[in-house]
Amino acid sequence: MSSVQDPPAGSDVSANRSGSGVTFAAVTALGGAAAALVAALVVALSAAHALTLLGIPDPGPLTTYGLPAVRAVADLSAALTIGSLLFAAFFVPPQESGVLDVGGYRALRRAGNAALVWAGSAALLVPLTLSDTTGQPLLKSMRPEQVWRAADQVEVAGSWRFTVFMVLVLAVACRVALRWGWTPVLLLLSVLSLLPVALTGHSSSGGAHDLATNSLILHLLSACFWVGGLFAVLAYALRDGKYTALAVRRFSIVATVSFVVIAISGVINALVRLPVSELLGTTYGKLVLAKTAALILLGVMGYLQRRNAIPDLEKDPQDRGALIRLAGVEALIFAATVGLAVGLGRTPPPDQRTVPTPTEVEIGYNLAGPPTVARLLFDWRFDLIFGTLALVMAGLYLRGVLRLRKRGDDWPIGRTIAWLAGCLTLLLATSSGVGRYAPAMFSVHMAQHMMLSMLAPILFALGGPVLLALRAIQPAGRNQPSGVREWILGAVHNPVSRFLTQPVVASVLFVGGFYALYLGGIFDKYVGTHGAHILMNVHFLLSGYLFYWVVIGIDPKPRPMEPLTKLGMVFGSLPFHAFFGIALMSMDTVMGGWFYRGLGLSWNKDLLGDQHTGGSLAWASGEVPLVVVMLALLIQWSRSDQRLANRLDRKAERDDDADLTAHNAMFAELARRDREVRK
Repeated sequence: MSSVQDPPAGSDVSANRSGSGVTFAAVTALGGAAAALVAALVVALSAAHALTLLGIPDPGPLTTYGLPAVRAVADLSAALTIGSLLFAAFFVPPQESGVLDVGGYRALRRAGNAALVWAGSAALLVPLTLSDTTGQPLLKSMRPEQVWRAADQVEVAGSWRFTVFMVLVLAVACRVALRWGWTPVLLLLSVLSLLPVALTGHSSSGGAHDLATNSLILHLLSACFWVGGLFAVLAYALRDGKYTALAVRRFSIVATVSFVVIAISGVINALVRLPVSELLGTTYGKLVLAKTAALILLGVMGYLQRRNAIPDLEKDPQDRGALIRLAGVEALIFAATVGLAVGLGRTPPPDQRTVPTPTEVEIGYNLAGPPTVARLLFDWRFDLIFGTLALVMAGLYLRGVLRLRKRGDDWPIGRTIAWLAGCLTLLLATSSGVGRYAPAMFSVHMAQHMMLSMLAPILFALGGPVLLALRAIQPAGRNQPSGVREWILGAVHNPVSRFLTQPVVASVLFVGGFYALYLGGIFDKYVGTHGAHILMNVHFLLSGYLFYWVVIGIDPKPRPMEPLTKLGMVFGSLPFHAFFGIALMSMDTVMGGWFYRGLGLSWNKDLLGDQHTGGSLAWASGEVPLVVVMLALLIQWSRSDQRLANRLDRKAERDDDADLTAHNAMFAELARRDREVRK
C-alpha cells in the first residue's frame, strides 16, 4: 500500500468536480432514501403487525421502522463498496506502472466512503437489533454497557458488531491503497465482511437452514456484484471514463451471471420457507412475488442495456446517453428492491405445520439411520456452494480443453482425468452421503476432511488448471487493457504467492491447521455453526491445494524448487500428520460432545469411540497421498530427464555434435601429452 497524498498521474481528482459527480451523488442519495423508505413501508404494512401477533414485545417506532431503514442503507452501502472494488480491480486497467488510473482511483475512494457508511449503519444496527430482540426502547438499548454486554448474548447483534470492525479496516485500507495489486485483496476483504451477518439471522435457523443459508450467501454476493457494479459503471460513465465501453462489456458478463445465480438461489430460499400453494395467500408469499417481479424488470433492463447501450458505445465511445439513462433508472429500481428484500427478511414466513426434530433444528435435515455404505454413496443432499463449485470447475476446465482442441493443440488426457476426478471427489465429499452425515458424526466429518485436504487437492494440482488457462486464453495484446490471462499471471507471481509457496509456510498452513482446529479448541466451540463448517471446508481445500501445488503441481510457480526440497516437504509432514491421528485416538474427552448429544441420534451413543474412529481415519489416510505423491514425483523427474536429453540431442544435431567433438578432442590431447611424458 502507498500513501494517497498524491493521486495517480493525470488523474485530476481534486479539480474539475463537474456536475456529473453531483448527479451521481444525487442518484446515490436518492437510492439510499428509496431503499430505506421501501423497507420501512413494507414493515409497516406486514412485519410489524405479524411480530406483535407472535407475542414479540413492541420496542417502539424508532426500532420498528428504524431498523429496516438502517438495514437497507447498510445493505446498499455494502453493495456500493463491493461493486466499487470490483470495478477498480477488474473493470478498468491500471497504468503501466501498476498504479491505479483515474477511474480505478476514484472507484477505490468511493469504496472507502461507502465502507464508512456501511460501518456507521452496522454500528447503529447493534443497539437496534438488541432493542428489537428484547423489546426494550432504543434509547435504553443504546447505553454503552448495555450494548457491549448484550451483544455477546444476541448472535445477530454480535455479527453486526464484528462487521463494524472489519469494515472500518476496509475503509482505512481503501484510503491508503494506490496500486492495482491491492484491489483484489480489498475486494476479498469486502466479501468476507458481508458474511458474518449472512450466516446468522433469518435463514440460519429452522428446518433446511443449510440450504437457506447457502442460497442466501450466493444471493447476497451476486446482488452486491450486480447492484454495486452497476452504480460503479454509472459513476464512471458520468465522468466520461476512457474505458467506459470496456467496463460496460465486463460488467455485462458479471450482471448476466449474477442474474442467473440470484434467480436460482432466490427460488431455493423461497421454497425452503414457503410452499408454492401459499404464494398468494400469505403476506410473505406476496412479497416474494413482488421481489420476483422486480428481478424480472431488472433483467429486462439489463437486456436493453446489452441491446442498445453497448452497441452505441461500440460505434461511438462518447455516446453514453442510452447507458446513463438506463443505468440511472435501473440503479433506483435496484435500491427499491434492496428495501423490499430487507422488508421480506423482517417478515415472518408462514408457520411450519410440522415440529422439527432436534437433528433438523441443528443441522437442517433428518438422517435416515446409521451411515451404511449405501447411504454414504447414494443418500445425497446437494451442497449449493461446494457442489456448484465442483460442477463449475469441471465445466470451465472442459471448455478450456475443447478450445485447445479446436485450435489444433493437444492437452494430455491424464491431466483432464485428474482434474475431473478432483471435481468428483469434491462433489462426493460435500453432496453425497458423506457430506450429509459429516455435520452429525465426527468420524464421517474426518473422512470428509481427508477427502478435501488430501485427495482432491492432489488431483487438482495434477490437473494443471493455471497452465491450461494460460494456453487456452488469448493474451490481451500489446498496448491493450489487461485481461483474464494477465490477471492469472499477476496472481501467480505476486508477493503474496511467493510468500505462501515458501516450503515452510505451505507446510505449516497444511499441517498446522489440523492442530489449531481440533486440538486448539476451535472445532469444539464452533462445531454447531454452519458457517464454521463452510470455512473449515474452504481451509481444507486451499491449504491442501497450496501444499500439493508446491510439491507436485505442474502449473508455473512463483519460485523454483529442487526435487529434494519437495521430497523433504512430503516426508517432513508425515510425522506431524501421524501424531495428529494418534492424538485423536488417545483423547479421553469428546470434542463437540455438547453438540453431538443434542442431536439425539440413538444410533450414535458412543461418541468417544466415533472420535477414535475419526482419528484412525486421519492416521491411515496419510499413506494414500504419500503413494500418489511419490509416484507423481518419479514420473515428473523421469519426464524432466527425458526433456533434458531431447534438448541436448536437438542441440547436437544443430551444431554437428560440436560439444562431443570438443570433448573427444580434449581426451585425445590428454592422451598425446601422456604418451610424450612416457617417452
